Amino acid sequence: MKIIENPSRETWPELLKRPTQTVDDIEQVVIKVFNDVKQNGDSAIADYTIKFDKVSLKSQLVSTDEVEQAVNEVNPELKAAIQVAKSNIEKFHSAQKTAKVEVETTKGVQCWQEKRPIENVGLYIPGGTAPLFSTVLMLAIPAQIAGCKEIILCSPPNTKGKIANEILYAAHLCGVSKIVKVGGIQAIAGLTFGTETIPKVNKIFGPGNQFVTVAKQLATKYGVAIDMPAGPSELLVMADEIANASYVASDLLSQAEHGIDSQVILVSTSKKLISKVSQEVDKQLDVLPRKAIAEKAIENSKLILVESDELALELINTYGPEHFIICSKNESLYINGICNAGSVFIGNYTPESAGDYASGTNHTLPTNGFSKAYSGVNLDSFLKSITFQKISKEGLLNIGKTIELMAEAEGLQAHKNAVTLRLNDLK
Repeated sequence: MKIIENPSRETWPELLKRPTQTVDDIEQVVIKVFNDVKQNGDSAIADYTIKFDKVSLKSQLVSTDEVEQAVNEVNPELKAAIQVAKSNIEKFHSAQKTAKVEVETTKGVQCWQEKRPIENVGLYIPGGTAPLFSTVLMLAIPAQIAGCKEIILCSPPNTKGKIANEILYAAHLCGVSKIVKVGGIQAIAGLTFGTETIPKVNKIFGPGNQFVTVAKQLATKYGVAIDMPAGPSELLVMADEIANASYVASDLLSQAEHGIDSQVILVSTSKKLISKVSQEVDKQLDVLPRKAIAEKAIENSKLILVESDELALELINTYGPEHFIICSKNESLYINGICNAGSVFIGNYTPESAGDYASGTNHTLPTNGFSKAYSGVNLDSFLKSITFQKISKEGLLNIGKTIELMAEAEGLQAHKNAVTLRLNDLK
């Protein structure tokens, strides 16, 4: 990992740049696939599955028999672990339910807000080198709690035409309506337009590579909402002399092993700790099964020494990390001062892996600096807020003149008339 000491503010934009391609590099490929799927539906998706996943499928849908077989084949110990994680995720997301908000703004004018579920949602679950069955829990559980009527799950098949047993088990456990063997851009396009097999959805959730991220952004041009632009994984650790160097190194590597375009950063006020962490990274990296992937990610990663906690906090908010670990004697400064982060982990005994799996918080989070404007997935992500109002005769008499004056000032006579007619009847 590159060690950078006391970088000037002028160098921060370049220093904190993500190792991702620009949208321009990817967009033309995405547009081509979208147009093809829009015109040719399942046929186009089958062609892309052969091209990208190297498998020809008899059916894109996962059958009941396949789900039952997967449920039987998952290790009982792992099933128990998944159920513990499910319970914690359910507790945290159920606690996010809010009551109806109701207020009388003026005598006789009653306003309230209620939440309704998004009727049908699409969940994208990455496959590839690490099938993320944990993401099924993170997306399907809040969708189920919210009351979404239809939950469609898309995940790429392996070369045998199968989706990982663990993904199917988690989907079965969480009440997913339909599971489709499709990945990448074509999955997002299918959920956007609908095909003979894939229902069109109102909102798409889930992480993915850079192509999936751009595909989700393109989906919004066709009236489909998305959770957020969630691309390659990233982690920033702020640690000083109270941190355990081996723990810090393990956290950095836990995100580096996600993919070659992942990025991990250590910010520290301690030169000694940076040196120890660098040594630990090399030591732990050497024995990782996914060493080749983690090594590539480490090339994009940095160890940054800064002069003070205040400067560190400013740099971290400038970066806006997806995951942010605090291991500092001044932890309250960072807890109170962090504005831009997807999820925060505090102390030596709070590994980022806890949030990825079983603490209860959601691991579908904004990357690439989008934490400056987006939240991670939560219960409200699957709900819409609808406002209601009911005005009595007395209420209209109280606010009618206000509405008339404002409508007239804006030159909207029909708006004014809608109130005037009623007021005349009441008078």
